[in-house]
Amino acid sequence: MPDEQRLEEQLLSHGAGKMISEQLDKLGKVDVDVQTDLFKMIQGQVDGVSLSGEGLELQDIRVQEITLQTDNIAINPLSALFGQIELSQPVNATVRIVLTEEDINRALSSDSIRSQMPTYELNVDGEIVSLKPLEMQIQLPSDRQMGFTGIVLLKEKGDTRTVGFTAMVRPRTSTEPIILESFNCTQGEGICLDTVAALIVKVKELVDLPSFEYQKTALSIKSLVVQKGSMKILAQAHVTQMPS
Repeated sequence: MPDEQRLEEQLLSHGAGKMISEQLDKLGKVDVDVQTDLFKMIQGQVDGVSLSGEGLELQDIRVQEITLQTDNIAINPLSALFGQIELSQPVNATVRIVLTEEDINRALSSDSIRSQMPTYELNVDGEIVSLKPLEMQIQLPSDRQMGFTGIVLLKEKGDTRTVGFTAMVRPRTSTEPIILESFNCTQGEGICLDTVAALIVKVKELVDLPSFEYQKTALSIKSLVVQKGSMKILAQAHVTQMPS
């Protein structure tokens, strides 16, 4: 944080950093910078808040790097005087996140994440086929390549069975769509072509969603850059409360 930071900025920045640190499961490094002055703080106004962290872990998800910058925000002035930031109105922010392959797979293997994996319903020639991921791992073998290895529970025509698969894709860029390079069944009796086609349609629908919500924060992914062993995400966030 800059040396010329005002006393009130130091107070809020230190208090917010301490509050966030206490709420994280495991703490690597976190730095919070609040941009305001005493007059604005008393009025419950802040020009912006920036947060940067390394090696942070929250609810079984470890983040290698994260940076967040908000726009102007409205806060609870009474709480601010005690060095805490409580939003009185939602705020927009730009978020940059770096995840490693190891951290992603550790999260996907955790009980909390696996218990939240949804069941997807696919329309296959007018019939509903349900598909629920049971296990999932991701590989980032090279730049612009993502591999998936998993086991899914497939229900179709009154029959329930497990299917193992591997897939290799190239993520979407500003000039290219998502490209499926390969798809192979490794366990079970395989999946019919019509179901695979319906699954591809469902994946496109999920990718094209304008935003998704996590811990009362709506995230809209603007870019995703895959490099060997890591993934960089740039997103716009609509935040209703500071990270907790």
